[in-house]
Amino acid sequence: MKPISINDAPHYTWGDVCDGWHLAKTDALSVIQECVPPGAKETRHLHHHAEQFFYVLSGVATMEAEGEVHHLGQGQGIHIPAGRAHQLSNQGSEDTTFIVVSTPPSHGDREMTPDAK
Repeated sequence: MKPISINDAPHYTWGDVCDGWHLAKTDALSVIQECVPPGAKETRHLHHHAEQFFYVLSGVATMEAEGEVHHLGQGQGIHIPAGRAHQLSNQGSEDTTFIVVSTPPSHGDREMTPDAK
């Protein structure tokens, strides 16, 4: 065990312009910090097994989940149960940085929804 930050965590990019850092990655748990620039979004999808919690560190995240739209500011979060279609986007004018916790990890457990954008 040792402290970790985005300065030494494994980094990846997604959606061509978004960044992610694996802060914890085990068979049972995934903790990722992500940064989404203005106008970027993930593809609408669901996870059959993984439940997730998104917690905003800075900016505003717009989370559409099962047709409901939530605008999450700094210090706010939302739980997405397994099987629920969702899509996170940044509709603001500054980067959105957040933590997403998944249990079990969502890698390999992602299905695009028929209306994926």
